[in-house]
Amino acid sequence: MLKKIYTKKLIVCFVALFAILLIYVMPDSSEEIKEELSYVDKDIQTSTIFLLDSNNYLASTKIVTKSKDLESKAKELMKALIIDSDKQDSIPSGFKALIPSNTELRSLTFNDGVIKVDFTSELMNTSMENEERIVEAIVYTLTSIDEVKYVIIYMDGNILTKLPQSKITLPSTLDRSFGINKEYNLISPRDINKTTIYYVSEFNDKEYYVPVTKVNNDSRSKIEIIIDELSSSNVYKTNLMSYLNNNTRVLSVNELDDELTVNFNSAIFNDINTKEILEEVIYTISMSISDNYDVDTVIFNVEDEEIYKSVIKSIE
Repeated sequence: MLKKIYTKKLIVCFVALFAILLIYVMPDSSEEIKEELSYVDKDIQTSTIFLLDSNNYLASTKIVTKSKDLESKAKELMKALIIDSDKQDSIPSGFKALIPSNTELRSLTFNDGVIKVDFTSELMNTSMENEERIVEAIVYTLTSIDEVKYVIIYMDGNILTKLPQSKITLPSTLDRSFGINKEYNLISPRDINKTTIYYVSEFNDKEYYVPVTKVNNDSRSKIEIIIDELSSSNVYKTNLMSYLNNNTRVLSVNELDDELTVNFNSAIFNDINTKEILEEVIYTISMSISDNYDVDTVIFNVEDEEIYKSVIKSIE
């Protein structure tokens, strides 16, 4: 009997000691684990790249890049655009590279806001349909890097000024005014307007953003075109969406230095009681403004009350 009582007391003591260990030892261990995870997260760097999605649109997505300096990071991104390069494992599911697989990156240099990138002639060994897309992917990917404003594309040491099959003439220095995923609706060769608008798309329940450049003779301001296009229909095309209410209107616009203030009516709210604007609405409008206006910040006013301030680089 005494033996059983003694054994029982030992078990109780052991359980108590184990509980004390859990209280005093485990928090320290969990803190160490948290610190390690935090260190790993800080060490992961992602960069924006424009790749073909499953619907054959060039879309904005991100890949992990190892380099810290601008030129090395840009080289990583350019290699990721090449089919079957050693960066293919970093490409997210649902996206693919489009530069021909035997293309080599000969050199890349950056100076005073301009990147010069030189590929071998295999760069243009592609279909006529993909020639312009390749240029768009290079330009949009490189100008996603903060300091880069312009891109000059070389092929075997010579500036690429004409696409070999389509015969499209290229400016020697390219920026985002070149456009992407272009759609044409022209009635005259004069007064041509290009406006790039970002839509939402989805793959495996994950949202991402697709820019479409509308090329037309529309004489309205670009912000009017952006809001009209985004609010004209909930589904712009198959797999391209906008969440902007179709009653949304621009009441006024004010551009000052690097800020654009857009004053909307209350239809922009997802919930008028909480004065909430959907994240997708903020992103599509802000990124569209970024590609069409030389500003860093977009201020969302609703009937003259500031509701949200969007810093463009923080959402790209």
